[in-house]
Amino acid sequence: MKVTWKLLFGFILVSLLSAFIAVGTYSHLNKSKGTVYAEPFNQGNFRAVGFANAAENTDFTKAAEQSINGVVHIKSIANPNPSDRQQREYFDPFEFFFGGGGNRYYQRQPRIGFGSGVIISTDGYIVTNNHVIDGADEIEVTTNSDKTYKAKLVGRDEATDVALLKIDGKDLPVIPFGNSDALKIGEWVLAIGNPFNLSSTVTAGIVSAKGRGNISSGSYPNPYIDPRNPNGSRSGQVTQQKIESYIQTDAAVNPGNSGGALVNTRGELVGINTAIYSETGNYIGYSFAIPISIVKKVVTDIKQYGTVQRALLGVLVIELPKLKESNPDAFNKLKVTEGVYVDGFSSNSSTKKAGIEVGDVITAINDVKVKNFADLQGLLSRYNPGDKVTVQVQRGNSEKTFKVELKNDQGTTEITKYQSPEDVLGASFKELSKETKMRLGINFGVEVTGLSDGKLKTAGIKNGFIILTANDTRISTSGELIKIVQSILKQEPDNRGLFIRGFYPNTKKVEYIAIDLNY
Repeated sequence: MKVTWKLLFGFILVSLLSAFIAVGTYSHLNKSKGTVYAEPFNQGNFRAVGFANAAENTDFTKAAEQSINGVVHIKSIANPNPSDRQQREYFDPFEFFFGGGGNRYYQRQPRIGFGSGVIISTDGYIVTNNHVIDGADEIEVTTNSDKTYKAKLVGRDEATDVALLKIDGKDLPVIPFGNSDALKIGEWVLAIGNPFNLSSTVTAGIVSAKGRGNISSGSYPNPYIDPRNPNGSRSGQVTQQKIESYIQTDAAVNPGNSGGALVNTRGELVGINTAIYSETGNYIGYSFAIPISIVKKVVTDIKQYGTVQRALLGVLVIELPKLKESNPDAFNKLKVTEGVYVDGFSSNSSTKKAGIEVGDVITAINDVKVKNFADLQGLLSRYNPGDKVTVQVQRGNSEKTFKVELKNDQGTTEITKYQSPEDVLGASFKELSKETKMRLGINFGVEVTGLSDGKLKTAGIKNGFIILTANDTRISTSGELIKIVQSILKQEPDNRGLFIRGFYPNTKKVEYIAIDLNY
C-alpha cells in the first residue's frame, strides 16, 4: 500500500514538473526576439468589423416608415386605337336566344399597365419610369393612404427612362433626396413599390455594383445604335443614345416595382427602381435602379424646360473590351485597361476643337474616373450644355488634359425646347380609305393635310401629297411615319435625314424628297 502511494505521488510530481517546463518553454519562446510566427497573409492595418455593424443588428424599420408613404401605385390606361387590329371577339348570347342567330362582335379593349412612383414634392410632383406610362391616355395614381388622383404627364425622357407626373395635392408625404454618389458597395438599401399589383411592399438588399451599363439582355433591351449604321452597332461603337449607369442591388424587384423607390437606411431616396435581369420576367437576384443624381437633373429640366438639356462631348467611342475584339492591333498599343476609346467625332465637335484625337482613351471627367461607357454617360448626364469640363485622356505613353465646352445635340449651348415629330414636320396626316387606294392603284400610303411651318412645308410639300415610303419603309398609318421620325431625331445631327417617296394624285408622278430634320 505504501509502495502504491509512493508511485502515485511520484506520478503526480512528474506531471506537475512536465507541465511547468512546458509552460515555461512556451513563454520563453514567445518572448524570444529570435522566434517569429508568420501570419498567413499580410493584411496591413486590418481591423475586424465590430458586432455593432453586423447585418442582424441593422434596423430597417425607421427607413421603411419614413419612405413607404411617399411611394404610390400607378395605373396607366391606353385606349384602343381605331386602326388597331388587335381585337377581342365578343359573342352576344341574348341575341342568340332571342333572335338574330347570335352575331359575333369585335370589341377593342384598353391596355392597362401597373407600376410605382415616388412623390418628390409636397404639391404633387411624382417621378416614375417612362416605360410605366409610355403610350398611356390616362394615368391614375393611388397613394398609400388609398387616395386616388388623376395624374398629368409633365414630361418624359426615353434616354434615361424617367417620367415626371403631377397630381393636384398639398402637404403630401415626400421622400428626401439622398446622395447616390456616396453609396458604397455592400451598403444596405430598401426597394419600395407595388410588385404584382401588391401595394406598399418593402424588400431589402445590398448595393452589388455601381455604374452598371449594357444590360440589354435583361428585361428592358437597350441596343446602342451607330448613326452610320442604323441597322446595328459598328465594332461595338456606341453613341449618346440610351443612358445606363445603374445601381445594381440584390433587393427583390419584380414587375410592378418599376418607378418605385430605392432608399438607404436613413430613408433617403438614392435611386428609382427600373429593371431586372431575368429571362423569365421575374426577379432572380439582380435589379437595377437609376441613380438619383441623374434623376434630379432630368426631372428638374423637364419641369423647367419641358425637355432634358443634355450635354454632349460630340464623340463616338468604343469600349475597350469591344475594341480588343474588333481591332486587337489598336488595343495592344494602349497603355491603359480602363476608359473609352475615341473612334470619331460629330460635326463641329468641341471635343475635337479642344485637341482630343481619334485613338485617345478618355479616362476621367473633372478628375472623376471613367472606366467604361456607362461611367461616361453617368457623368455627362449631370451637366448642361455650356458647362466646361476637364477631360483627361491617355495618348500613347502620356496623359493629357483638355478643357471642353459641352454642347447640346444641335451643336450649340442654347436652351432647347421639346418639339414633337409632328411639330418638326409641321403637318398632320390622314390615312387612305380603301376606295382611295383602289382609285389610285396603291395599297399603302398616307395623305399630308393641315400644313403649318415645319420641315415638310420648307421642302415644298403641299396638302394632298401622298407619302408612300419614308427611309425605304412603307407607310400605311401616320403612327408609322411618326415612329420613323422619332428614331431619326435621336440620331447625331449629321444623320437626321428623312427621305420621302410619294406623289400628288392629280399627276401620279413619283417624287423623291430629302429633308434635313435638324431643328
